[in-house]
Parts: sequence; structure tokens; C-alpha cells
Amino acid sequence: MTWETLLDQYTELIDRKMKEHLKSLKAKAAKYHPFMLKTYENLEEYVLRRGKRLASCSTLLTYKGYTGEVDEKILNVCVGIELFRHCILLHDDLVDGDEIRRGGKSFHKLFSEGHDSKFGEGIAVFMGDASYALSLDVILNSGFSGEVLHRAVELLAEDYRGVNESQVIDLLFEHKEPDVEEWYVMASRRAASLFRATILMGAILAGAPEEDLQALEGVATNIGYAFDIQDDIIDTFATEQQYGRPPGRDIARGKKPLHLIYALRLAEPNELRVINGIIGGGRITPNDLETMREVIRKTGALDAAKEESSKHAKKAKELIEQTRMGEESKEFFNSFIDYITQSLDWYK
Repeated sequence: MTWETLLDQYTELIDRKMKEHLKSLKAKAAKYHPFMLKTYENLEEYVLRRGKRLASCSTLLTYKGYTGEVDEKILNVCVGIELFRHCILLHDDLVDGDEIRRGGKSFHKLFSEGHDSKFGEGIAVFMGDASYALSLDVILNSGFSGEVLHRAVELLAEDYRGVNESQVIDLLFEHKEPDVEEWYVMASRRAASLFRATILMGAILAGAPEEDLQALEGVATNIGYAFDIQDDIIDTFATEQQYGRPPGRDIARGKKPLHLIYALRLAEPNELRVINGIIGGGRITPNDLETMREVIRKTGALDAAKEESSKHAKKAKELIEQTRMGEESKEFFNSFIDYITQSLDWYK
């Protein structure tokens, strides 16, 4: 069974629980201010847009891999994980100036219309913060208790800080040329932090043995690295039809994904002039994007980044086999890792 099949299966359970929780949030909001009801209605629509519940399903399947079951307690935690994930997305969309998220308007754009951009941006900041508080609340009241709950919430807080620190460093990269080692410092707190929080949350709450927790931390970190490298390659090399939105936005903003860092290091002087003449211009034409792609290919940077992603995927799979997780859960993560590595062949 593929990771996507399992994802669809468990997404239905998680979405059902999320709808219940969001309904209760709307009912509470309606009691103290009509605009807060509207705000939570928009949050509900934003969170429930059709998409892959990869974060919460990672928690659920890790938990099931050790307990053999899916209970109400872990479904409550999955609601918290989705609120946690979306608090990050609210802020990401705002900082990156994205207007679309999963086929609908980004959260700040939902409120800008009829008011102004400052109004929408302010609400996105505050509701992103509120969503993090809500995620902690639902996890703390999930039905788990004692040391495992304390440890799980502590982990979530630590990785939430890490994700935000990665965003700070990523913004810095728009104004400097990092090396590969510095990219890894940033990436260790980006998708790697999110996968650590979600995978280890499920394992901790399931009472997984300490040696498995150590192995799963390595699994999550290596999946995060492989995923980030793949995701960045997609942004540069996918077509708009494949990507669902215009590609090359990171390059236009001046971001420095790993394949571009390799290109900057390997490029000849004339190629460097081409790169520096395109990156960070605020917008990128189809011709400029194709020129950038050609330079990245020619320098060997694309192949180098793909090789790095594949190395991390292989390491993650090796570590998964060292754990005592159930076969369904192992199959889920191994299938997802295979998807990451196989999809790299689509972009040449």
C-alpha cells in the first residue's frame, strides 16, 4: 500500500475530528464577538482545504506502529498537530507574500479584501499565534497525561522555535551567499524540525523504547533534508501545470536553495554573472527561469543536490528498519521516502 493510499485512509478520521473541534471553537467565538466568529469560520475553511495531512498522519501512524491502534486520544493530538502546522503556514504565506494556498486565498488575503493589506496581515500574525496556542491546548487536553505528555509538549515547543529560527536564517540568505554547511544549519530547523515534532510525538505518546526514539530522530531529520531539497528543486524545475502555481518564486525572492548554492560554488565567472543578474529581482520571466535552469544543470549543481537528497533518503530507510514499529507504519514512511527520491527523476 502506498503512502498516499494510507494518507487518504487516515485523513478521513483526522478531518472528522478536526471538524468537531473547529465547530466548538466557532461556538465559543460566537459568544463574545461576531467578528471572531467570522475569523474562526475563515480559519476552519483554511485548515480544512483539501490537502495531504502528512504532518498529523506521521504522528498517527508512528503511534499506531507501537500501539497497534488508533484511539480518540491520538486523534485529539492529530488535531493539535494540524493547528500547529497551519499556524506555521499562516505566517509563511504572509512573509513570502503568497496569495494562494491549496487552491484558495491565503489567510491574510481573505481579510485584506474590503479593508486593506495591513488589516489582513495583522490578522494573519495574530491568528497564527492563536493557532499555536490552540494546538497546545488541544494536546494538553487530549487524554494523555504524565511524563509522556510533558515530554511531547516540550518537543513541540522546541521544534516550533526551531522552525521559526529556520525562517529567520532563510530570510538572511536573501541578503548573503551561504555555503553548504550554513544551509544545513538552516535546514536542520526547517522540514527536519516539523518531521521530528510529528514523528517523535507519536512515538513518545505510544511509549516507544528510547533506542527507537533515537533512531526515529535520525529518520525524521533525514526525511526533512531529503524533502526540503526535493521541494526546492520542484520550485525551480517544475512547470506551472505540475506545480499548481508559477515556478521560480524562490529564485525571484533571492532565496538560496541547496542546488543554487552548489551552482554559485561551481559556476564559471560568466555563469555567475548570469545567476546574479536574475536572482532576487522580485519577479522572473520564463526566459530568465530557463536560463537559470540551464546554468544549474550545466554546473552539475542539480545532480549534486539530487545526490544529497538520495543520500538522506537512504539513511532514513536504514534507520527505519532498526526500529520496532509495525510493518504498516514502516511501509508508510518507506513509501513516502521512495516518492521523494523517485520524483527527483522528473526534473532534469
